[in-house]
Amino acid sequence: MELYQARDNFIIQDRYYSLWCNRLDGGVVPRQGVPPSEAFDPVCKGLIYGVIGKIQFFPGAEWKLLVITKRTSLGLLPGNHKAYRIDRIAVLPLAPGEVPDLELDLCEKHKGGSKKSLGGGDGQQKGLQQTWKSIKSAANNIKDNVKSTNTPRDVKDKEKEKLERRLLEETYKMFNDADSFIYSPTGDITNTLQKQHGDYYDSSLPLWKRADQRFFWNRYMIQDLINNEDPLCAHWILPIIQGYCQIVHCVNNFEEEEPDELVEIQRGDLPAEKFDILLISRRSIHRAGTRYKRRGVDEDGEVANFVETEQIIKTDDHSVSFVQVRGSVPIYWSQPGFKYRPPPRLDKDKEETLMAFMSHFASQLKHYGGVVIINLIDQTGREKIIGDAFMENILLFNNPLLTYVTFDFHEHCRGMKFENVSVLVEGIMDELKDMRYCWTDSKGIICEQRSVFRINCMDCLDRTNVVQAALARQVMEVQLRKLGKLLPDQSLPADVRSSFQEMWANNGDAISRQYAGTAALKGDFTRTGERRFTGFMKDGYNSANRYYLNRFKAVYRQTVIDAMLGNPLTEDLTAAMAALKGGEEEDPWTMEREECVAQLVLHCQWLLLSETDECLGGWALVDPFYSPDGEPNQDQ
Repeated sequence: MELYQARDNFIIQDRYYSLWCNRLDGGVVPRQGVPPSEAFDPVCKGLIYGVIGKIQFFPGAEWKLLVITKRTSLGLLPGNHKAYRIDRIAVLPLAPGEVPDLELDLCEKHKGGSKKSLGGGDGQQKGLQQTWKSIKSAANNIKDNVKSTNTPRDVKDKEKEKLERRLLEETYKMFNDADSFIYSPTGDITNTLQKQHGDYYDSSLPLWKRADQRFFWNRYMIQDLINNEDPLCAHWILPIIQGYCQIVHCVNNFEEEEPDELVEIQRGDLPAEKFDILLISRRSIHRAGTRYKRRGVDEDGEVANFVETEQIIKTDDHSVSFVQVRGSVPIYWSQPGFKYRPPPRLDKDKEETLMAFMSHFASQLKHYGGVVIINLIDQTGREKIIGDAFMENILLFNNPLLTYVTFDFHEHCRGMKFENVSVLVEGIMDELKDMRYCWTDSKGIICEQRSVFRINCMDCLDRTNVVQAALARQVMEVQLRKLGKLLPDQSLPADVRSSFQEMWANNGDAISRQYAGTAALKGDFTRTGERRFTGFMKDGYNSANRYYLNRFKAVYRQTVIDAMLGNPLTEDLTAAMAALKGGEEEDPWTMEREECVAQLVLHCQWLLLSETDECLGGWALVDPFYSPDGEPNQDQ
């Protein structure tokens, strides 16, 4: 696709399709067979790869158009549809005036030279530039004359401009630095393999009409085209998910790490088996946001940090998948304040909580059939209040399609003994077998997954990812044996095991960055199968960094997310304005510093030491110097 800039429009050209984005009123209109040269003096700016949509950070702010400028190919989805990760975006102001350098790759026509105008020649262009300079000069003179008479309204406007710049920076960070937005131009990445083979799935519909609305992250941003009844709009509507996707090609050569001579003779003539492992995580658009800004459930039964994770094994003829979900405990709760790990509290009465709780699980049962809940939070201490409320509402709901399992992760895995997760896996083997998995071939669906694991801890990040990876591995070994890719007595080959662990560790890091701002804790166990002291030290750093990000950065990220999704902005805008005003005066380490450090040391002591160990002392090793712009010094 080529992007053209004209006086009144940005024009995106894709073969004989074009999208005209008005720079005066923000409107977008699809056209067919109308070349960019029809506009007033269009200039080719370079290549783009798709339209994300429009965003307005607050009422009265100018509309901006987000487009994809760099991407990475991730591989092929089932059906041989290409999947891409968004690496870089450009933000086009839908307003008159100068446009910043977009840093686009040049199109084929203009690779040998500068960007070309399709309009009426150099003389006309120079004349227009001269006129525009005169207008700007006059405007600057007027601005200088009134500068000394700034009114309160002028000050307020400057504050809004400053806020808009800060939110724009945060938007760039979300898309350019996090590697968290995924799309497929031709395949449905929002729906599971099983749903795509279901009776109610109509593959003849445009891609956006088939998309699972829960994971369609740019739906609000592209609403102008969705509301337009022109069939040309479908060409420009590109469903994008936030989450994670990785595709790895694997080969099983049937070689033992410690070969037995007789077994080697039996396996010697077996051909190598090839297959792809896909891991796709889809974050819900509902109650979306950052760690301490979004907790628990809302009135519609939607929970914070809800993520559907699908593991797919793809061969030439068959695809099998296994789906798990995670999400915040579906009651009204929060963790207000700026302390390190502030104590949770319940926010509404039992009657209101039960209504939202029932609404949440009614939706889950509709989407997934049965639900096996695995609650990993502590059964004692500060988390107990949430665990008790969860259990109470399970009993009140009393639905036979729900199975409730508690596993105090920290208690069972104290002293870095994360291998004890196997106790949980062995204890739910009957549920795992009864759940089954999805299996499809070229003729349709062979087997369906009948229920789903819903796993949670407090944040649904670190503990949750460890357990999900353990369950996914158990299912994957069964699936590979069914497909003939693994012998009945064979465990996962070392390279396949390494790829699997790497994928799940990367998945945990990605989901954690999106919700808490840092990589996942306990990620070294998922990545290597071992818990190491260096990994524990990294966890201490990330845990402290999460506290900092919550204290000073989360408000901007939350405001951008709400603007993207069309959520009310009043509360977050007020907080963002307050943070912006006080940003230069705030000291990250306030009077609460000593208490926060003490809590951090106590928490680490509890996780690291077994009951027989004695703690002689603990110190904070992370004490960064913060630069004037609020960013930590990386050398500390």
